[in-house]
Amino acid sequence: MGSEGDTPAPAHPIDAEGTPERRWREWGDLERLPRLDLGGTARAVVVAPHPDDETLGFGGGLALLADQGTAVTVVAVTDGEGAHPGSNALTRVGLVAARAVERGRALSSLGARGVELLRLGLPDGDVAAREEELTERLADLCADADLCVAPWEGDLHPDHEATGRAARAAVRDQGARLLSYPVWMWHWASPGDEAVPWSRAYRIDLAPDVHDRKQGAVGAFTTQPAPVGALPEDRSVLTPDMLAHFSRDYEVVFR
Repeated sequence: MGSEGDTPAPAHPIDAEGTPERRWREWGDLERLPRLDLGGTARAVVVAPHPDDETLGFGGGLALLADQGTAVTVVAVTDGEGAHPGSNALTRVGLVAARAVERGRALSSLGARGVELLRLGLPDGDVAAREEELTERLADLCADADLCVAPWEGDLHPDHEATGRAARAAVRDQGARLLSYPVWMWHWASPGDEAVPWSRAYRIDLAPDVHDRKQGAVGAFTTQPAPVGALPEDRSVLTPDMLAHFSRDYEVVFR
């Protein structure tokens, strides 16, 4: 407990007011990023710390991989049970069930119905405590993969960072290449931010039909962008401003 006159602790960047999508679109450097082609990928492992991360950060890429017949495994690190702490509108069991249904609908919208989905059931909000275990699981899964896709380890969400670190360690001595997708970075960072490794950034362009499928998939998730009840603790997790970052006709990944 602080004494009278203490300066309030600064808000975590994820909780602070974010960068409007308009600023990102006005920044010409995203248009000039080198293009990345996912062609020739026989097997891919796409890792998501929470339901919807794979869709927000790499949904278009997932659709492209599915279209070309790539064997894809989506690794669900947690079930997203901690998304609405303090809410009584949904039980944890009910929230897990709802988010699983949403993910299934999203994958269908992407045209990725045939992907293998592996749920690890690690604790939402505390993936770092099981990071070594996650690294071992991912090393086994990526042993015969061409590509591993995971959150960027600098995303500033602790579960995203732990998952990203685990994925990088898992493929370090293997043949799979690693692509890292940002999610919360678009909220807390700003164009040209020195904390972002722009020199390793690439664009994955989405044709109109793939872009439309991704937007349909993003819309399949309803427990995050809308309140689950009428009380303050039931408020939405993903605001319209945050979701606007994922309406582009391209995705950005780091190599």
